[in-house]
Amino acid sequence: MDHSEDKELAGWSHSKSCGQRLNVQVNGDEWRSSGVSTGTGTNIFVSNMDNGIECILSKFANDTKLCGGVDTLEGRDAIQKDLDRLERWAHANCMKFNKAKCKVLHVGQRNPKHDYRLGEEWIESSPEEKDLGVLVDKKLNMSRQCALAAQKANRVLGCIKRGVASRLREVILPLYSTLVRPHLEYCVQLWGPQYRRDMELLERVQRRATKLIGELEHLSYEDRLRELGLFSLEKRWLRGDLIAAYQYLKGAYRKDGEGLFIRECSDRTRGNGFKLKEGRFRLDIRKKFFTVRVVRH
Repeated sequence: MDHSEDKELAGWSHSKSCGQRLNVQVNGDEWRSSGVSTGTGTNIFVSNMDNGIECILSKFANDTKLCGGVDTLEGRDAIQKDLDRLERWAHANCMKFNKAKCKVLHVGQRNPKHDYRLGEEWIESSPEEKDLGVLVDKKLNMSRQCALAAQKANRVLGCIKRGVASRLREVILPLYSTLVRPHLEYCVQLWGPQYRRDMELLERVQRRATKLIGELEHLSYEDRLRELGLFSLEKRWLRGDLIAAYQYLKGAYRKDGEGLFIRECSDRTRGNGFKLKEGRFRLDIRKKFFTVRVVRH
């Protein structure tokens, strides 16, 4: 999301079925399901939801997000027209949006904070919303998300400490890698820590986990990592960034990621025919976004 423009995220919503029935034939056998569950059935029902939509519509199972720029009144009208189209689509397909869960997230310092409605009801604005497990606020500041991730990971680590008697590395390390570290790395390319204090907050979780191993508790954190063959979380985040950027450059996200990076073609570049261009941005927080920070590396 480009923080240099004022944006609206309207209809941060959960759609639910209204008496729909799904009939699917597989190898001649017919399967019937009343209602729609999250998964394949939902994807079939919402596949044509974006027909005629002018703004950016993101769909994931029963989560729907509508995003657009509101630099002008035309931008506001475009979002409202799309919301009206979504309401008509839901009515035509005998479905409905759970309007109690629909929120507007105003992003941008000069955002006019327009009001929007879905059908007959006005949508409430919200300072922050959780999107697929990631907390996003109106300033795109990820400190609260970092705190929540550290809190979840510490809870699981506490359960391991209380419930597992063994302190052998063969026991603690797999438990940490499987149950704790995923909370610190889930979708981290999006919410990667922007400040040193947030990095330290998350790193402390891994520091605590490695100290649980009895034979290594007397060593420093760096020595424990070396003995266990682990990287610091900061290095793992960088590795993940580079892998994602490499996959993009090799065409893995050609459809969804078009225009994600700016390529700077040059005949003078050694070894390859292009470089990634690092853009200039007024806000420091914008420089911490994945599409900018990974270019330097």
